[in-house]
Amino acid sequence: MHESLPDLIIGNLKINPPFILGGMGVRVTEHKLCAAAANTGMGGTIASVGLGHNAVKGKNYVQGSNNALAKEIKLARKLTKGVIGVNIMVALTNYAEMCTTAAKEKADYIISGAGLPMKLPEYVGDSKIALIPIVSSGRAAKILCNKWLTSYNRLPDAFVVEGVDAGGHLGFNMAEIEAWNEDSHVRVCKEVIQVAKDYEEISGKHIPVIAAGGIFDGNDIGKMLEIGCEGVQMATRFVTTEECQAPDNFKQAIINSTIDDMVIIKSPVGMLGRAIKSPFTERVNAGETIPFKCPFHCISVCKPKEVPFCIAVALLNAVDGDIDNGVMMAGHNAYRVKEIVPIKTLVDELTSEAVAYLNREK
Repeated sequence: MHESLPDLIIGNLKINPPFILGGMGVRVTEHKLCAAAANTGMGGTIASVGLGHNAVKGKNYVQGSNNALAKEIKLARKLTKGVIGVNIMVALTNYAEMCTTAAKEKADYIISGAGLPMKLPEYVGDSKIALIPIVSSGRAAKILCNKWLTSYNRLPDAFVVEGVDAGGHLGFNMAEIEAWNEDSHVRVCKEVIQVAKDYEEISGKHIPVIAAGGIFDGNDIGKMLEIGCEGVQMATRFVTTEECQAPDNFKQAIINSTIDDMVIIKSPVGMLGRAIKSPFTERVNAGETIPFKCPFHCISVCKPKEVPFCIAVALLNAVDGDIDNGVMMAGHNAYRVKEIVPIKTLVDELTSEAVAYLNREK
């Protein structure tokens, strides 16, 4: 069935079905889910943020995080021969070190967002690792291409174009979120596809575009492939797979959610984020300050003495099962998820739906 969909080719990597597992921190997409995804033929991703938080316990945060990421990549490699990569947020204080670690451990790709990864090539040196920035506009894609070409004689190996319906931290302000409509994501994807084509003419390098943010079913996948995207990135639907290490009450919160439970919060990262409503998000959106001690300073723009809560602690609470005191990041369509299934079942379903959409009578 997977052969009925076109391959997603990123440099020397061949991915089919053309799906990438979105990186979900903290500790939602770890090595087991990454490897399980890769074993279906899609790209498996480890989210680097928060991997070392519980292990550090007052020790060197940077080294502890590096060690934790290296361990996760090694564990994933033992479980799969497929394509695996790492999602690394630009906003991390140890961003450079984590990128270097991913390259040293021979991950297949780095996906990087929560800011434009202007210096990413600098941190991986001569490594063959594929570099995939997340962008939210054609303008951002062009700025990045110009910078990388001028400073590093290199271009991105692919782009992920993330729309406002994504879970987690968003590259949009509230006005942009409210103005978003069904055609907005298509428009932005087409903008980035054109930028990619322009630079292909300059360099001869093909840069595939991967749609992300609110991709829920095979119809969504088919639509994005039809407009010229060569793959999709999906995250939230894979939380409710048997292989995901998130706790059962986290998964049930998604299954039990309604459209009214999809909320936007202002994160200490300096960006807006989409999550499932919880007692904690209610307190945050009511303007309450939730005291904390900062054990990490993991986000470069965070000012621990000024921000109203710690996003790292809130995310850790949720993945540890304390959802009343946690933040459960999720995409806008999370409320449509109604069951927990094996990852192979989900991937086969998505593939079948996408094939049916592409083969429909027009």
